[in-house]
Amino acid sequence: MTYAELKNLIQNYLQNTETSFTTYLPDMIKQAEDRILENVQLPVFRKNQSGAVTSGNEYLGIPTDFLAPYSLSYTSSSNQTFLINKDVNWIRELYPNASTEGAPEYYAIFSNDYFIVAPTPDSGYTVELHYFYRPASITAGDDSESTWLSTNAPAALLYACLIEGYVYMKGEQDMMSVYNARYESALGRLKVLGDARDRKDAYRSGQLIIPVS
Repeated sequence: MTYAELKNLIQNYLQNTETSFTTYLPDMIKQAEDRILENVQLPVFRKNQSGAVTSGNEYLGIPTDFLAPYSLSYTSSSNQTFLINKDVNWIRELYPNASTEGAPEYYAIFSNDYFIVAPTPDSGYTVELHYFYRPASITAGDDSESTWLSTNAPAALLYACLIEGYVYMKGEQDMMSVYNARYESALGRLKVLGDARDRKDAYRSGQLIIPVS
């Protein structure tokens, strides 16, 4: 499903082509994409990024598309070591003096822009961040644009958009209930993919069995 097709479906389902509504469509779609991202963590939205920490600097920059961490590690003498994720206050209490240096053992999200690592690196280390990222919105391209969600989860994306659009229109509760039910059904199927099928294989875990209702 392309961006143009998604916009047309939203307007046709909600029977609304009024100017202020169509102007709001890009924001509506972005809110719908966020709704899905906040409800299911799909492996396709994992990313690895390499960087470096420097001697005497306890801070490491966070990528602009970062949502949540999976792991942070550093390499020394060809050996990869994973840091333990902790709270900033815990790190500050354990290492009250930032001049305490050593090979990093812990990390935390310090702000929107930086991680803090502890102890403060005693040398420069190559680091690898594995994280859950925010993909580019389908609205970022032209009308022919498509994304993983619009291609592989079109129902979830459409009904999430219809919910946002119907809220904007202050629509009737009975139809809102229908859109919510359709969204939850599509999201459930997406969770089966993201939380089950994409995280195991039949050889190790056996074939995924879904109860028949």
